[in-house]
Amino acid sequence: MTDSVEAPGTGPGAGLTPDDVSALSRRVLERVGEAVVGKGEALELVLAGILAGGHVLLEDYPGLAKTLAARSFAQALGLEFRRVQFTPDLLPSDVTGAFVYDQKNGEFVFRPGPIFTGLLLADEINRTPPKTQAALLESMQEHQVTVEGQTFPLPVPFHVLATANPVEYEGTYPLPEAQLDRFMLRIGFGYPSADEEWQVLQRRMARRQEDQYVEPVTDAAGLLAAQRAVETVTVDDTVGRYCVELAAATRRDSQVLVGASPRGSLALLLTARSYAVIQGRDYVVPEDVKAVAVAALAHRITVRPELWLHDVTGASVVRAVLAQVPAPPTVVGARQ
Repeated sequence: MTDSVEAPGTGPGAGLTPDDVSALSRRVLERVGEAVVGKGEALELVLAGILAGGHVLLEDYPGLAKTLAARSFAQALGLEFRRVQFTPDLLPSDVTGAFVYDQKNGEFVFRPGPIFTGLLLADEINRTPPKTQAALLESMQEHQVTVEGQTFPLPVPFHVLATANPVEYEGTYPLPEAQLDRFMLRIGFGYPSADEEWQVLQRRMARRQEDQYVEPVTDAAGLLAAQRAVETVTVDDTVGRYCVELAAATRRDSQVLVGASPRGSLALLLTARSYAVIQGRDYVVPEDVKAVAVAALAHRITVRPELWLHDVTGASVVRAVLAQVPAPPTVVGARQ
């Protein structure tokens, strides 16, 4: 595991408050921002997904720092990092591991695959067949691997950051809706502005090398303590019901074939809670829900096929729902 500089109060078993997690999050985002230029909002969402204990799908065009962001988060959080390049010939055992024969002892022993890590980058997950995708997504949900009838628990914490290319569909296996639903968030980075792109070039020239390294802020135990602190943040009933109503509204939309499931409203609530902590609050306001709504719900929505040519997407449906469903009043105050 990567050596780390332990943040105050983040040693094994240490307890953190939401204020501690807020300060820790700022430091993590500062470190990741040293490598990834100009993606502040997207990076906050990725960190919110991790603090909420979920997995994140990064879907965008090639060359937009998706892999760099994943590696930088692993380094800043002090997590062991492994990357798997998904290809059409990748087998489930290439990800999960397999039993191999040990000639010395005359028995079969389990050799763990790259999924046994703290943060796994599943690069171009849509380029591997459904059988291999299913092996990964089962591990994401159950936090364990079953091979030859034997079950092996995955490390804690365990997170997957997967990337998918929205173009070049030839030779790809798009994730079906039921498997997309396993990702807490789907996030796009988008192209940088001209000034941000120039800053990327300047940093590369100043570095005088291709590789970038981000100094650790905490470690695996610190991340677990931060996740436990996020669990202590309470949510007002009106905000919780707002999450439920937003998800339900996607199911009633006439443009939608299948709307967001209850797992979507749960992801919306959990991510809004960690997003609020990142913003420096120990309580959730409707604006937190709105900030994460597209990332949490859009990939869980199936638009009617006849509307694809009219630029109707899951994201546009969520934005329309946000405009239609009245938000509860913002209650400003600390957690009770």
